Amino acid sequence: MRQHFRWATVAMIVVLVIINYIDRSAVSYAVKPLEAEFGIDSADYGVISSAFSIGYMVFAFLAGPLVDKFGPRRILLVGMVFWSVATAITPISGGFTGLLLIRIVLGAGEAPGFPAATRVISRWLPSVERGFALALVGGVAVSGSLLIGGPIVTQLIASLGWRGMFWVLAALGVLWALIAVGLLANTPAASPRVSEAERTYIESGQLAEETSERQEKVNWRRIFTNRNLWIVGVGYFAWGYIFWAFMYWLPEYLSTSYHLSVKQVGAFTVAPWAAGVVGALIGGVLVDKVYARTGRIRSRFTIMGIALLLAGAALIPIVSAPSLVTAVVFISIGVGCGFVTGGIWWVAAIDAEPSQPGTAAGFADACFALSGVAAPLVMGFIVQSTGTFASGFVVMVVLALLGAGLMLFGTREPEREPETTEAQATTIS
Repeated sequence: MRQHFRWATVAMIVVLVIINYIDRSAVSYAVKPLEAEFGIDSADYGVISSAFSIGYMVFAFLAGPLVDKFGPRRILLVGMVFWSVATAITPISGGFTGLLLIRIVLGAGEAPGFPAATRVISRWLPSVERGFALALVGGVAVSGSLLIGGPIVTQLIASLGWRGMFWVLAALGVLWALIAVGLLANTPAASPRVSEAERTYIESGQLAEETSERQEKVNWRRIFTNRNLWIVGVGYFAWGYIFWAFMYWLPEYLSTSYHLSVKQVGAFTVAPWAAGVVGALIGGVLVDKVYARTGRIRSRFTIMGIALLLAGAALIPIVSAPSLVTAVVFISIGVGCGFVTGGIWWVAAIDAEPSQPGTAAGFADACFALSGVAAPLVMGFIVQSTGTFASGFVVMVVLALLGAGLMLFGTREPEREPETTEAQATTIS
């Protein structure tokens, strides 16, 4: 009897996110050859990096309703095809304009990933298990992909050249899609691999509106008037600005500020993303334990607020151009604290609007993507005009403090019927 297939489904989503983030961040390790091949400068690279998030932001918002209507399986498979093709043709883009368009397509293809992942988690897991699962998806998988992505991508570049690196990554996306065709289902009821006992357990920990197969009509008024969802969006923008800035500019920062080689950069980028993995795991376990003890949704905002506050404070020492060791240590602390929130954004989005998890997640993800437009663009122009990263780090600190304040003091506890009883929350053996 299969009683834990839901975690195999979660594993499929985790692998999807790992491929997703390695693909989107790979360009940051190919800045020098891209600049040499296509004649672009730091400001151009900032614009190209932001182009990804423009496509991502628009289609993340649109993907939410599509996921709720058609189910995550179909949307994820189509998205994977688009972003794998975009990854494959990046080396033959021809110049600035071609790179710009390809990054927009890549962003559009990857955009459905988190709205669909959120829908999968809300339909495949009871609420008591979602904090840890979404920490794996939104935190561990993201930071883990960048942890292993740096060494993998730099080794691929060293072995196969920067063009070969993009082609290998595209092939991995196609492989995932082929496996997902046979294993991924929209709901436990649609999967022949889920036992009746596991199906009953999952449904016992869900709200009535979370057991449906699809949402036929999006209630936009509930989305746009949802106070907690707006705060999730603003907070996610604040953390996202820090995340995107480091994802796109950390290799270049280490290379130019400390004169490191490509392989050395790959080695030194391990520490921040390793700290992110630890932070995401802590956040996932903590949010589930605190929620199980208090039953208060607002407890999640408190955890996020404290984590953002610590993340912002940790970045203050790197403003003054410290030594390499000091910079890596404090960046790692900041990233680790930030990733405590990694999966909680998705839990909070589901809690804010449980009947429309894909749309709510799409709204939050669009805010996150907006920060992905702003961060690399602003950092690119700062570096181009000043020759340093200091002012960019100041912007990160200010946004972290703003997000922390909203999380801690701006949220309300929603009125809701109890989701499950203590007996229902007991894990089946």
